[in-house]
Amino acid sequence: MATRALPRQLRRAGSAGAEALATGGAAGAGGPGRPGPLQDETLGVASVPSQWRGVQGIRRETKSCQTASIATTEASVQTRKHADAEVQTEAPVPGGALSAAQHDSPGLAAFLRRVETMVIRELNKNWQSHAFDGFEVHWTEQQPTVTCLHTLGYPPAQGQGLHVTSISWNTTGSVVACAYGRLDDGDWSTLKAFVCAWNLDRRGLSPRQPSAVVEAPSAVMCLAFHPTQPSHVAGGLYSGEVLVWDVSHPEDPLLWRTGLTDDTHTDPVYQVVWLPEPRHRHRFQVLSVATDGKALLWQGVGAGQLQLTEGFALVVQQLPRNTKLKKPPRGETEVGVTAVAFSSFDPSLFVLGTEGGFPLKCSLAAEEAALTRTPSSVPLRAPAQFTFSPHGGPIYSVSCSPFHRNLFLSAGTDGHIHLYSMLQAQPLASLQLSHKYLFAVRWSPVRPLVFAAASGEGDVQLFDLQKSSQKPTVSIRQTQDKSPVYCLEFNPQQTQLLAAGDAKGTVKVWQLSTEFTEQGPRETEDLEQLAAEVATATWTGTVT
Repeated sequence: MATRALPRQLRRAGSAGAEALATGGAAGAGGPGRPGPLQDETLGVASVPSQWRGVQGIRRETKSCQTASIATTEASVQTRKHADAEVQTEAPVPGGALSAAQHDSPGLAAFLRRVETMVIRELNKNWQSHAFDGFEVHWTEQQPTVTCLHTLGYPPAQGQGLHVTSISWNTTGSVVACAYGRLDDGDWSTLKAFVCAWNLDRRGLSPRQPSAVVEAPSAVMCLAFHPTQPSHVAGGLYSGEVLVWDVSHPEDPLLWRTGLTDDTHTDPVYQVVWLPEPRHRHRFQVLSVATDGKALLWQGVGAGQLQLTEGFALVVQQLPRNTKLKKPPRGETEVGVTAVAFSSFDPSLFVLGTEGGFPLKCSLAAEEAALTRTPSSVPLRAPAQFTFSPHGGPIYSVSCSPFHRNLFLSAGTDGHIHLYSMLQAQPLASLQLSHKYLFAVRWSPVRPLVFAAASGEGDVQLFDLQKSSQKPTVSIRQTQDKSPVYCLEFNPQQTQLLAAGDAKGTVKVWQLSTEFTEQGPRETEDLEQLAAEVATATWTGTVT
């Protein structure tokens, strides 16, 4: 009950207060000591000190910094001697002007009318003349045609009697690498071999100390630098393996290898080439060819493995019969491959050199299955489309022209260079350069009519077909004892450089003069004319 009465009492008190305010406070005015209604009242000030300011004041610090004093110096210079000089042209001598009386205007006009027809006729003759076509003015002093810049070698490999079997320039043109192996008779499958690289732009180059040395488990038969990765190089071994190294990490250089599987070549690998993937032009595969008759495409995958992606096999029964070939030994079906070159104009077109001496035009787009029982993880296809007339022995090297889609060169053990057109079986030209083997031939990357060849007699021969189709323009003695020169490569970036490797284990870098690096005004037209030749008009020459 009490809890309920309390609100009523409060309400009554509130009502009385309201009435007092309404009547002007009369009810409360009579009380003693109380203020009147609605009067101001001043109360004391209550303050709360700030604890935050006190804390911040405790934490406040004062700091200052000053930079080190700046040292200044003053210097002055004074020349010890001075000289004044003046020049003055000679006073001009006024030319004697002909007086009007000395001019014979009617006679001059009659002379010009008399010779006008003759002068115009001679000018037209000169305009139509080709007497000075191809003439070049040499304003600079002529330099020696070829000079040796570097003689490189690796003494441990040379001490084993190893040959330089292959050479490759990296994509920057500053590094040259060589493979050490053997190309003569013997079983070199277990011989330790090397890949060596020299950076020719490095200060303090040591010709006998390579920038990088990689040991290989078997003789290295061929090399090829990656087209875009300057330190990646692929190599083919005598054992049939294909490996890829990174020469910038000599302590652990191996990136990928094929291993010894059913897909691996069973014979020595004679050439490797980097090819862009069809769908990813920035990614590359390695193509290898060997004397087991196969051309295989490898792709690097995880765990350091090269995986077979495509394969081709050459079988005697599937060779085109457009030219007569020697019958192979009984029971032999594979056609040994010794060299390969790809067209600069058609990425699917390539030429193979064979042990039988005949070049083959082939295509990566071939679809016919190869008639072989060789085990393989991918179906092998038959790539051959056309057979060319053979050499007198195995082919060691082929090279497609970078300036014409139909021309390629081949070199073989018969000592001949053949110039072929893709359009006919017979060679356009045949030139005997040596009485021994020819191991390499390469077109110049900058001169359409220039190529180089490496001979078994120790020479590097440079040909300029614009000057002569019968003999080399320059013959360079690479080895004094006439040991064979096994390989050579033009530098595609520094085009004045040509590297050659020999049986002494030496790499020589030759510098070519502008005679071999600057294209002539009609050179491309002359190449077109040469390609238009037919078999009945071929030229044949012998170099003695």
